Amino acid sequence: MLLTLGLVLLQILLVTKKGGGKLVPNAWQSVVELIYDFVLNLVNEQIGGPSANVKQKFFPCILVTFTFLLFCNLQGMIPFSFTVTSHFLITLALSFSLFIGITIVGFQRHGLHFFSFLLPAGVPLPLAPFLVLLELISHCFRALSSGIRLFANMMAGHSLVKILSGFAWTMLFMNNIFYFIGDLGPLFIVLALTGLELGVAILQAYVFTILICIYLNDAINLH
Repeated sequence: MLLTLGLVLLQILLVTKKGGGKLVPNAWQSVVELIYDFVLNLVNEQIGGPSANVKQKFFPCILVTFTFLLFCNLQGMIPFSFTVTSHFLITLALSFSLFIGITIVGFQRHGLHFFSFLLPAGVPLPLAPFLVLLELISHCFRALSSGIRLFANMMAGHSLVKILSGFAWTMLFMNNIFYFIGDLGPLFIVLALTGLELGVAILQAYVFTILICIYLNDAINLH
């Protein structure tokens, strides 16, 4: 995690070391600007209602979350490296921290009226107790589901690549020409899965971030 943070800070330092970026951006500056614009558009699209000043208050936290997860996931694709987000303790701690922060934001903006999200408007009175309990359980499971989703996707993909890589490596060193020829199939599958896992690494950082934006929008605007 410290290595990931170091890489993020180093990249930003290379872009802003002279007090700002270049008029014609280089490759590093283009990457930083692409991430910044992407997250900014995501916040503007998913969080409705408040003015731009209110959205900008939450933007740094969302940008740091997305960048940290993106670098953690991509760093895990390097051979002999370590994938932080494939451990449930890390993803659970991150999701619970953000969930608690979003709940605090909801109480700060609405006070006790924040509990009104448990009962949508127009619900018949006999169904109210059942829906309140259902909405409360659904709300609390948001923190758990976000962490499980990120952990499960990263762990499953890396495990599959590792198993097939070991299988291809074993066949490659068999003292038989048929094993060597047959190894090309698993080898191509490993290469395809590596490309797929690279896409999953980027996608999971995006999914986690967009869910945080949706939960934050619910806390700010209620139903």
